[in-house]
Amino acid sequence: WCDMAVTLYASNTQSATIGTEYILSTPSAAGIYTLHVDTAAMVNGDVAEIRVYQTTLTGGVLRVAYPMIYYGIQPTDDVEKISVPIGNDLAEANALKFTLKQTFGTARAFPWKVLSY
Repeated sequence: WCDMAVTLYASNTQSATIGTEYILSTPSAAGIYTLHVDTAAMVNGDVAEIRVYQTTLTGGVLRVAYPMIYYGIQPTDDVEKISVPIGNDLAEANALKFTLKQTFGTARAFPWKVLSY
């Protein structure tokens, strides 16, 4: 990791609608990626789901590789959620997908970014 260049692949702020899964980014180049989501706006009663999908082989089906679910107010020192690094060897559409879905509470805005290494 030390010798790898870090590049911003994509970023934005997603305003959630309860029950809708939003596609944040779909990297289509070979590399290693991490998703970063700021959950500071969450309060008691909110539930947010962050998912990382991956296709195993060329032309395959995207499957959930890493589901992450967060409930209520997030600890001050843990509002920035970062996925585990996921490697992608497929240079094609539908190789990776990062999503966000708020399932309960009042709709929040979630700043996010995807980094490539």
